[in-house]
Amino acid sequence: MKGFYLYGICPFIKIKKLSDKDTSEGIGGGKVFRILYQDIEAIVSEVSLKEFGSEEIQRKAAEDLEWIKDKALMHEKVIETAMNSRGLIIPMKFGTIFKDRERLISSLKKDYLKFKNLLRSLQGKEERSVKIYCKSELFENEIKKKSPIIQSKLEEIKSLPTGRQYFLEDEVNEMAKKEARNSINNNYIPLFLEKLKELSEELKENRILGKELTQKNDPMIFNGAFLIKKEKVDKFRGEIEKLQAEYGKIGFTFESSGPWPPYNFV
Repeated sequence: MKGFYLYGICPFIKIKKLSDKDTSEGIGGGKVFRILYQDIEAIVSEVSLKEFGSEEIQRKAAEDLEWIKDKALMHEKVIETAMNSRGLIIPMKFGTIFKDRERLISSLKKDYLKFKNLLRSLQGKEERSVKIYCKSELFENEIKKKSPIIQSKLEEIKSLPTGRQYFLEDEVNEMAKKEARNSINNNYIPLFLEKLKELSEELKENRILGKELTQKNDPMIFNGAFLIKKEKVDKFRGEIEKLQAEYGKIGFTFESSGPWPPYNFV
């Protein structure tokens, strides 16, 4: 038995295929096509309900991570292809499936005004990801240089016996770590976001990712998505470059990518 896997909702455009590159194969090997409702279209492909039923997907998520990963990548690829050809898409969550065409049409009818308002609010905008990392040791050394309290402590240590100095240096390092964390959270991140928010329409802060996911030596200190008007994208990217040039020397690294389907703003 076949169902309809829904990737996203786009404004109706009179074209024969999804894009010049045309991602014709969707999840489960079915051909990607569109189902129209008034002036919006659902990007879909047919899937086996036996293989892609809600209970089966939950089982695969628990037992077969490679299967989930492969299908999630295909899900994302179809959405990005549709976005590139339309310029705009409301992306659906992985595993959004309707048992038949009638239920899909009924859902489009029910949520038509919501979809229209979302498409209107996203028109002419794109999502950009920004991740900020910090070289802890480099930034903590900067804190040691600028902190009057730590500088005073270091002067005090110089006059003490060598053995005593060793233990107090550990104390100073802990002070620097604590002050660095406070400075990052209360001073630097608000400063960076103030500059970037001036060029964006919305900001969504996402969870900080650990090193096991980022595969980087430096810890992530900020992870967010910005919704930006397309005419401001170059200025936004330029601001990222300015921040990197100014603050990279004290340990900060800025990474920006996109455009992405607006998952964070739908």
